Amino acid sequence: MADADSGEDLGEDSGETQIDEGSEITLARANDVLPTRIPILPVASRPFFPGQAVPLMMDAESWSSTLKAVGESEHKILGVVLVRTETSEEAQTTDFYPVGTACRVHRVHHQDGHLQVLVECLQRFNIATWLSREAPFDAQVTYLPEPAGRPNEEIKAYAMAVINTIKELLPLNPLYVEELRMFLDRFGPDDPSHLSDFAASLTTSTKEQLQEVLEILPLLPRMEKVLVLLNNELELARAQQKIRRTVEEKMHKQQREFFLREQLKAIQKELGIAKDDRTAEIDRFNERIETLTLTEQASKRIEEEMDKLRMLETGSPEYAVTRNYLDWITILPWGKHSADKLDLKRARRILDRDHYGLEDVKKRILEFLAVGIHKGEIAGSIILLVGPPGVGKTSIGHSIADALGRRFYRFSVGGIRDEAEIKGHRRTYIGAMPGKFLQAIKDAGTANPVIMLDEIDKVGASYHGDPASALLEVLDPEQNSDFLDHYLDLRFDLSKVLFVCTANQTDSIPGPLLDRMEVIQLSGYIAEEKLQIAKKYLLPRQIDRAGLAKRTVTLDTKTLRALIEGYARDAGVRRLEKQLGKIVRKVAVRMLEGEEAPISVGETDLKDYLGSPVFRDERKLSGPGVVTGLAWTAMGGATLSIEAARTHSFMRGFKLTGQLGDVMKESAEIAYGYLVGHAAELGADPAFFENAFIHVHVPAGATPKDGPSAGITITSALLSLARNQPIRRLAMTGEITLTGEVFPVGGIREKLIAARRAGIREIILPEDNRGEFEEVPEHVRKGFKVHFASRYHDVLPLLFGAASRA
Repeated sequence: MADADSGEDLGEDSGETQIDEGSEITLARANDVLPTRIPILPVASRPFFPGQAVPLMMDAESWSSTLKAVGESEHKILGVVLVRTETSEEAQTTDFYPVGTACRVHRVHHQDGHLQVLVECLQRFNIATWLSREAPFDAQVTYLPEPAGRPNEEIKAYAMAVINTIKELLPLNPLYVEELRMFLDRFGPDDPSHLSDFAASLTTSTKEQLQEVLEILPLLPRMEKVLVLLNNELELARAQQKIRRTVEEKMHKQQREFFLREQLKAIQKELGIAKDDRTAEIDRFNERIETLTLTEQASKRIEEEMDKLRMLETGSPEYAVTRNYLDWITILPWGKHSADKLDLKRARRILDRDHYGLEDVKKRILEFLAVGIHKGEIAGSIILLVGPPGVGKTSIGHSIADALGRRFYRFSVGGIRDEAEIKGHRRTYIGAMPGKFLQAIKDAGTANPVIMLDEIDKVGASYHGDPASALLEVLDPEQNSDFLDHYLDLRFDLSKVLFVCTANQTDSIPGPLLDRMEVIQLSGYIAEEKLQIAKKYLLPRQIDRAGLAKRTVTLDTKTLRALIEGYARDAGVRRLEKQLGKIVRKVAVRMLEGEEAPISVGETDLKDYLGSPVFRDERKLSGPGVVTGLAWTAMGGATLSIEAARTHSFMRGFKLTGQLGDVMKESAEIAYGYLVGHAAELGADPAFFENAFIHVHVPAGATPKDGPSAGITITSALLSLARNQPIRRLAMTGEITLTGEVFPVGGIREKLIAARRAGIREIILPEDNRGEFEEVPEHVRKGFKVHFASRYHDVLPLLFGAASRA
């Protein structure tokens, strides 16, 4: 009931009133007069109430002197007072509550550094004056007598309410029965003062709440407070009993089900109609094997593992490893192939249904399917779709699977740095699993699905191995018929799988891996193609996703064109779809606010829906030394303004800025060297370069730029600067050598699209790129005036005067 601390034994003394371990104290008469000066003992847990006999545990070292003082007194009276501190040893006189209880000490027993004291609580008192402010505490007190006289009807009613509440508590907590019996041995139910104190002591209220009851002398307010605490205790006890009953019911139910289940197993085993877990699993594996066409090696391995499974204990770790291994072997679709739908017209219809434009890509895919139709199967091929983000590479993989009637499985290899992701973990490791390809085969349920490897250009190597090298075995038609996964440790035939890979660029794909794939280039869309895609696919899809009715939102051609030019100039259509989704969401809000459908969005409304345009018309830089080049990026084609200026004439020199890569720096050095060596024949003053410090800059310095496409562009910018003549409005691309040869470059279609977007209709291309230009679809080439150059002398006549040829 009070603090329990460690301490030492009481000191010895002589006389009949001494308190020793195990000693008995002669009981005083109940009508003895209580002393006004008494020792004070602090308690930190809860206050004591008059009428109780309470065992008290205290620290002998801290409070033996206090009990010794009590033992030496004639009255054996001790004042027990609640303190505000966490422990009684920390208490100062300022921490004591003003009201405590006078108690008579009856028995003291010393054990293990603690004093076990039995005290009889007699009467409330109020601390009048502290006589000792250090332990052992001593104080002058004033006693607070209990209310006298016969209780009135209201008090009797409260007493009956208290008794009834205690009766309700008794079934909920059996401990209350013993305490009630002890109370009735000393007092009757018609003693409201002691009844209220006893009822308060039954509760688990906080010490502050109990101290408040102790300090209330008038009987009626005290009983009101006690009744509130009792009702709180009753609700708490009911909640605890409900929780206990729920837990017990659940436990009983689980135990009952467990026993019934075990009995059922025993009965079924006796009758021969049920099997143990090991037998059931082996039978399940055998059922799977009957539907498979296993290789000789796989059959032998399964038989060995089955024999091991029969010998192992079901609780051993090796049993779990063997069971999981057999589960994997038997769940793989050995020899199961889905029938291909070899119908070229159907394939063309599906490709046209899912994609607008991309005619050259569709043609390549149909050619690939046609070869498979002639052979009677499509196997041993790996397609690589290369193009900027958002042009539909992943969705084309879906369409190919749909056209063939095969299961489709996609996973991204971008960022994979662990070879085990490809070829599996060895079974010696905890948590070992097969690699991604066998997981794909398992999920597909057939040995000839279409497996798409997304972002294959972003595979990385690390200390875990080189996943790109591990892919060589998977993607080589000559090797993957005997693909070996480390976990399975069996040869599995992947030759019937159609692999479709995607990449943004081929530069980062290792050469041996790229050599195994058939590359299909997907260029960016021009504005007209985006317009049709938005009308036919993107806007209806966004309206459907928003849960709106068809034609709820309408955008006319002019508005869509402004949206494409101002907010979605990317090579792909992903940003365009996001912007249309944003418009549809805002329309949905307006409809909920009461606006009637259909809602038409005009060109002037775009700023309200989407904010200011993200893309603006490229600034047309002009003047001597300024030329527009064409470049290829992972996001599609781009125009590149190149500026050359003579900064001073203190010394000869050459400087490059604009965050250029090594290849582009080399192009600039070659262009500078060629022009200085051939200045006179190109119409420039050779003396211009003798003491000129020339600065070449490519704007948008925060964007990295690299690639062999800017040779003739930088040469033309330097020539324009040397001749002090501005160049006509045209764009160019091509690499240059020190002898003036113009070498071919890549990404012709993307560069044409970039020139069209910038409003440039006259361009210069290397002669060796003529064939690639002619392969570009007619609708992309339309409207361009193209000049082909094999040497820089072919470029020169086109720069300053009227074009001499087309």
